[in-house]
This record gives sequence, structure tokens and C-alpha cells, in this order.
Amino acid sequence: MAEPRETYHVEVAGVARDLPLFEVARGVRIAIVNILGDVELVKHAARELALKLADRNPEVLVTAETKSIPLVYELSAIMGLPYVVLRKAYKPYMGNALEAETLSITTGAPQKLYLDEKDLHLISGRQVAIVDDVISTGSTLQGIRLIVEKAGGHVVAQAAIFTEGDRAKWTDVIALGHLPIFLSRSDDHA
Repeated sequence: MAEPRETYHVEVAGVARDLPLFEVARGVRIAIVNILGDVELVKHAARELALKLADRNPEVLVTAETKSIPLVYELSAIMGLPYVVLRKAYKPYMGNALEAETLSITTGAPQKLYLDEKDLHLISGRQVAIVDDVISTGSTLQGIRLIVEKAGGHVVAQAAIFTEGDRAKWTDVIALGHLPIFLSRSDDHA
């Protein structure tokens, strides 16, 4: 049997969770938020984010696959807005897809985001709210922004359940909570 994993306790949108800590780089751990299958957290977070996004008047919601899909779906249902999911792999049926490159903290490798040709009309000339589960380095956020701009959309809001890392870096993000980055003792001086 595996040793119990250290966790970080959070309370967000009226829901409490103990998030497992995982090392993503030598001496650097993050609290992992995985909303896939967590209906209670998704519903509560979406309800609260919908209230905070209402005055920004978005016309469409945009996210990157995969973990934030349930959140953007629930927000879409609550707000009565269409949503677009940017894909991480190109498929031939996506036609003349727009693309941008990002670097994710969880994968540690460059990855591309693609806007399916069929979704271009949903973003072009529209006010867009970018939605993610956690915004950490901002790389995925930047990739989404690039695609929205290429598609002729205008970003009116960036929203997430959590921001992570340097709180001051995320003052322009609508978030329900904030997660620290955990450094091991030997790396605390960095």
C-alpha cells in the first residue's frame, strides 16, 4: 500500500477539498486540482464564476482541453452562452485550424492549441471570456489569447477556479481562490 500523499486544504465556492501535492520540477510541488468527475465542485464553481463574469458581457466562452471542459460546459449552461474548446492535437476534420504554442507546468513540454475551423465564427467579432481550471504560469492563457486574437475575437475576461504562484501576477484574472507553489526546504532560498 502506498504512503499517504501530503495534501493542501482549500475551500472554494462553498466546497472543501484536500488537494494532493505533486512534484512538477526538482524541489517544486503544486496542489493538483482535477475537476474531471467532481460534479459538486464544478457546479458550485461555475455558479460563482457566472456571477463574477456577468458584468463583463461575454458572448462566448473559450477554454483549452481537457480538465476545464466540465467547468466551461456548466458555465455555458448557466449563462446561456456558446463555448469553444481549443484542442491540443490537430485532426484532419478541423480544416484550416488556427494554432498557437504553449508550455504547460503540468507537462513541462511545449504543446500546441488548435481552434477548429467550424468554431471560428463563434469567436470572430465577439466578446470572449477565457476559462480555465487553474492559471499557473500563464502559458496556456497566452496561447488561448493568441488564438482568440487571430480569430478576430476580443478578450473581455479571464476566469479560473484558482490562480497559482505569484498572486500579484494575476490581478486581472477573475478567480475564486489562489494556490501557493510549494518549494522544498533546500530550495527555499531561490
